[in-house]
Amino acid sequence: MAKAISKAFIEEMKALLVAESTKLETELSHIAHRNPKENGELITDYKDVGSDEGENAFEVAQFSDNLSLEQELESAQKDVNSALKAIEKGTYGTCKYCKQQISEARLRIRPTSTSCVACKKTLTQEL
Repeated sequence: MAKAISKAFIEEMKALLVAESTKLETELSHIAHRNPKENGELITDYKDVGSDEGENAFEVAQFSDNLSLEQELESAQKDVNSALKAIEKGTYGTCKYCKQQISEARLRIRPTSTSCVACKKTLTQEL
């Protein structure tokens, strides 16, 4: 059984998660903007670089890349926000499957982790 997670460790992870959230928001702001009419939903920016065929192809390719990147960054932001909420609720570091404590080593590697190594291996069938 893992030792109890210290308050200092939780504070360390919180600071790391807040910094990661800020970084993700900055990265998102370079490729998208928030729509105030849609509860702040992100809208991927479409940059017009010209009107000839090559420029149009570039615009579509860049938009497609940015759309994929936006989805990836939003997913990461959701994980960070969930981890921060777990810290506030006092449930950070508890496996959502077996309810056992997640090791500090795993949380240092992946601060947004919601499962212990044993449950993750079972879920991904890495027995």
